[in-house]
Amino acid sequence: MPKVALLSRVKAKEGRGEELIAAFLPVFELVEEEPGTLLYVLHRSREDPDLFWVCELYADDDAFAAHRTSDAIAAATPALAEFIAEAEFITGEPVSAKCMPA
Repeated sequence: MPKVALLSRVKAKEGRGEELIAAFLPVFELVEEEPGTLLYVLHRSREDPDLFWVCELYADDDAFAAHRTSDAIAAATPALAEFIAEAEFITGEPVSAKCMPA
């Protein structure tokens, strides 16, 4: 079964980038406990402090579903939404990578 990759482009409300980062902290605590979450990275634009990308990699569809439907994600979503102006998501599967988690 192929791994599941999710790439999100997230624009924070103007001037709220630092608050968005803080709102992500509970999510990072959660993913540390998810065996099927292989990679979860928050990136910030150098040019725009309110623009972010989130790169996620899951072992399979079941791991992705477990993450999306977890109680912790349900609890974190309203806190994140408070600081997000817009978001775009692309779901796929990795084709090639350097040092991709097993």
